Amino acid sequence: MPHPADAPPSHRGPLLVRLCNWVGEVALSVPAIRRLEAAGFDLQLYGKGWAPSLLEGMGLPVAVRGRQRLAVGQLRQLNAGMRARHPGSRPGALLFTRSFSSAVETRLAGFRPVGYAHDGRQLFLHEAYPRPRGRHAGEEYWQVVNAFLREDLPFPTRLDLRPSPRQTDAAAALLDQAGVATGGYVVLCPFSGSDDREDRKVWPGFAELARRLSAQGRAVVVCPGPGEEDAARERAPGAVLLPGVELGTYAALLAMAQGVVANDTGPAHMAAGVGAHLVCVHGPPSTAAWAPVGPRVTLFPYAGRWATVDEVAQALG
Repeated sequence: MPHPADAPPSHRGPLLVRLCNWVGEVALSVPAIRRLEAAGFDLQLYGKGWAPSLLEGMGLPVAVRGRQRLAVGQLRQLNAGMRARHPGSRPGALLFTRSFSSAVETRLAGFRPVGYAHDGRQLFLHEAYPRPRGRHAGEEYWQVVNAFLREDLPFPTRLDLRPSPRQTDAAAALLDQAGVATGGYVVLCPFSGSDDREDRKVWPGFAELARRLSAQGRAVVVCPGPGEEDAARERAPGAVLLPGVELGTYAALLAMAQGVVANDTGPAHMAAGVGAHLVCVHGPPSTAAWAPVGPRVTLFPYAGRWATVDEVAQALG
């Protein structure tokens, strides 16, 4: 049962934070994570295999979830380690995920999980909060922390995602090896997530924009993931390809770029999060709930047509 609305957490000790499963979601949850840390919790982050790289700059421990359906054994080991650091405590778990399994496995591992009431998982939650509707996706992660801390603070206007110094040095080294000047290039992100199997979110103007930028003498950089190299050559002809870049180094490359053009996808949220000059082009499946959050974002929402190359080029500057 939820505690009364005026009752704060009984202690600010160890807290497991179950991260979301998509890059953009984790980027959008960074302000909420920083807020929990500032509130005095000893945080243990827990998520996908790429999460340690993406969040390296936060300086917080990030454990990678195993591939098993229920990771109860792994979570029990984490629980034991957290108890060892805080003798006499019973660690809590704040779930940014809404899955039934994340509530079950954390409860069975001895945590006191809290999160949104969803999919009948309330029975396994120490506290269950009503999920807000009609909000930006980033606000959902922020609001669950509002509910947990019994506060009502507004969602910030920037994510404050920061690559680590190691990742910034690695990005600079990659650029040097490729003969690309720091700050003198544009990053194109002409891909979509695995949930968009028909590439409905991929802006059709990438190839023309890449040719136009090259004709202007501006370097174009693309960081394809595994299996995306052929698509990168087709969608960004003449671009410098930097394949296989880890996420934190990718974020550093975005931060150092002159500009970034992206679809509605994880790298767009990364670019906005590190404060890059981002032009984000939304396609038919995209919604306002997934608009990137940052101080230098220009968004072209889909309004019955795609943004034109002229419009995107003008916004890019």
